[in-house]
Amino acid sequence: MTKKQQLVKLNLGTRANPQYIKVNSQLTKDKTEELKCYLRSLRMCLPRHKKDLKGIPSELVQHIIELDTSIPPTHQVRYKLNPKFVAIVKQDIDKLLAVGFIQPIEEATWLSPIVIMLKKNSKLIICVDFRKLNKATKKILILCHFVMK
Repeated sequence: MTKKQQLVKLNLGTRANPQYIKVNSQLTKDKTEELKCYLRSLRMCLPRHKKDLKGIPSELVQHIIELDTSIPPTHQVRYKLNPKFVAIVKQDIDKLLAVGFIQPIEEATWLSPIVIMLKKNSKLIICVDFRKLNKATKKILILCHFVMK
C-alpha cells in the first residue's frame, strides 16, 4: 500500500469553500466524524495562511532559541544566487515583511544563507541554511500528547 492509498481527503470547510486535510483511511467512520468535528472546533484557533499570523502579540506567542554560549556566532558566506531567481526571492521576502512574519534588523549575530531549491513541479522554494545555527542550539526534549475522547 502506498502513502496515497493510506490517506484520504477530509473537507473541514463547505462545498463552496472547501478546506481539505488528509487523514488516515483506516479510521472508522465514527472516528473520522469525531476527528472532523474536533478539527472544525479548532479551525478558528489555527492560522491557515501567513497573513493570519498578523496581529498576534509577541508576548503571547514567541519562540526563543537557546544557544550554547561556548560556540561563537557564525556569519556564513552568501551563496551565489542565480540572476533569474533574484526577483522571486525579493518578492517572497517582501511578502514576509508585509505580513510582519519577519522584520529587518540593524546588526545580526548569526547570518545564514538563503538556498533556492527547485521542486518537482518546477516551482521554487526558498529555504535558509540553518545547519550551523542548529549545531549551536541547546537540545531540549518536549513531549506532546493529545487525547481524543
